[in-house]
Amino acid sequence: MLVLGIETTCDETGAAVVERPPQGPGRILANVVLSQIEAHAAFGGVVPEIAARAHVEALDLIIAKAMGEAGKTFAELDGVAAAAGPGLIGGVIVGLTTAKAIALVAEKPLIAVNHLEAHALTARLTDATPFPYCLFLASGGHTQIVAVLGVGNYVRLGTTVDDAIGEAFDKVAKLLGLPYPGGPQVEREALTGNPARFSLPRPMLGRPHADFSLSGLKTALRVEADKVAPLSEADVRDLCASFQQSVVEVVADRLRAGLKMFREAYGKPSALVAAGGVAANQAIRKVLHQVAFETGTVLVVPPAALCTDNGVMIAWAGAERLALGLTDTLDAAPHARWPLQDVRGPASEEVVLETAAASDAEASRPAAFEDG
Repeated sequence: MLVLGIETTCDETGAAVVERPPQGPGRILANVVLSQIEAHAAFGGVVPEIAARAHVEALDLIIAKAMGEAGKTFAELDGVAAAAGPGLIGGVIVGLTTAKAIALVAEKPLIAVNHLEAHALTARLTDATPFPYCLFLASGGHTQIVAVLGVGNYVRLGTTVDDAIGEAFDKVAKLLGLPYPGGPQVEREALTGNPARFSLPRPMLGRPHADFSLSGLKTALRVEADKVAPLSEADVRDLCASFQQSVVEVVADRLRAGLKMFREAYGKPSALVAAGGVAANQAIRKVLHQVAFETGTVLVVPPAALCTDNGVMIAWAGAERLALGLTDTLDAAPHARWPLQDVRGPASEEVVLETAAASDAEASRPAAFEDG
C-alpha cells in the first residue's frame, strides 16, 4: 500500500511517500521537509500568517520532490493523506486543500489525518510496535500520556493543565534571552550548567493522576533569575540546567503514574513509546530509558527526524487508516483543535453507520405510526 503524506500544521512543510506492507514495519520511499525556522526567528516564535504563506509557496515543489525521490506517480498511489489538524488553521487549510486536489484529479482516496494520531502511530512504522502501548507525546503544543489501544482508539491518561513541555522550554529560553527555537538552546546551555544551584519546584510530583503543570515552574525560574540579574553566562547555564532537571524529574514521576493507570485498566503495555519534538531532548530520553527499565517495559523512540513534524508520519497514519477502510470525503474539514480522543476508528465508524441507518429508518417510517 502506497500513500503520499502532507504535513503543514505548523512551521514545517513536509511531504513523504510511505509503503505499508501487510505485516511488519513500513518503508519510507521519500521524506522531504522544509523548515521555516529562519523566517520566524526574528519574531521569537511562529507567526501563523507567515507560516501559511510559506506553505503556499513551497508545498507544490516539496510534493513534486518527494514523488520524484520515490520514483512514483500519482496514479501509482493507493491514497493521499494530509494533516487536517490540530494546528495553525491557515497552514492546515493549505495542506488539506492540496491533498483534496490531488485525490480528486488522481481519483484516489483521501485520508484526513489527525496530527496527534500520526505521532501516536509512528512507532508502528519504525518498529512494528503492537497494540496496546503507552504513548508519551511531548511537543511545543502538546503534552499527553495516552493509552494507544488501536487505530482510532485512544484514551488520554494524563495531560498538561497549562503549558506543554516544549512550550515551557521555549518560554524559558525567551526569558533568558536565548535565540529561537528555544528548546534546543536550553538543552545546550544545560549541558555545562549546575542543576543543583537553583531550587525549583517539581509540580504535581507524587500525585496519583498523570497530569502535568509547568506554568508554576516557569514562574519560579523567573523569580530566581530576577534575584541574580543581570545574568551572567554562568547564571544562564545554571538556570537552564536547574529548569531541565525539574522537568526531567516531573516527567519520570508522571510517566510512572501513567503506566500504573495503564496497567490497572488495560494490562501490561507492549511498549512505552515517546513521540514529539521533546523526545529528541537527551536528558528526557535518558529518563525515559530509566522509567522503562524500572517498570519492565520496552522503550520505543523513533529517530529524531520522525519525532518532529514530517510528512512520513502523516503518510503512515493515512496508510493505517486506509487499510481499515477509514477514508474521508472531499468536504473533510480542517481543524484548529481536534482532540485525539475524538478521532474515529473502525468501531466508531460502525456506530456512525448504524446511527445513520437508524435515522433513515426513522425518517421513512409511515406517518400512521408517529403517535403510536
